[in-house]
Amino acid sequence: MRGLSGPRALLLPRSPGLLLLLCYHLCLGSGSTTTRPPASQPCSQFSGTSCEQCLKNVTCLWCYTNKTCMDYPSRNILPPSSMCSLSDARWCVCWLNFEAFIITIAVLAGLILLCITVCCCYCCACCKKRSMGRLSAEEERLASEREERRVQALKRKSERKVKADDIRKKYGLLPDSEHPYSRFEND
Repeated sequence: MRGLSGPRALLLPRSPGLLLLLCYHLCLGSGSTTTRPPASQPCSQFSGTSCEQCLKNVTCLWCYTNKTCMDYPSRNILPPSSMCSLSDARWCVCWLNFEAFIITIAVLAGLILLCITVCCCYCCACCKKRSMGRLSAEEERLASEREERRVQALKRKSERKVKADDIRKKYGLLPDSEHPYSRFEND
């Protein structure tokens, strides 16, 4: 891509700013030094001439089927098919019809939405990974604290047992460990 220059470089805009500049250049001026006629002239005056002559006025629409120049219907986004079919209508530049323009805009909008969706999914996955990493570290910390509490509880339990055995020995409630087997005496 580095070696591209001339017309091929225009096919690969590298930023949205360049894309907007390209659209502005295509629609409002193609680098020619001819001036556009004032908007006060009616577009019908350019009927029967060429597409280029008609589209020098930004408010005009050229129809290839009957080679007429007419005012662009500014109340509608797209010209109605009663005026001119979309495949034959031209505005701003002669080489781009409305069908191709609509398809191009739809594809670009779809690509932008796809890129936004992919970026959102990637960011969510990264955030989820980070939070899972934090959770596992916290779970390990909690497990070690739990184990530590269990060990302390066992230690306290053994200490309590030792104290209880000492008290039982003191009052003779603990059987003699030296003679675990003793005879039963019948009373």
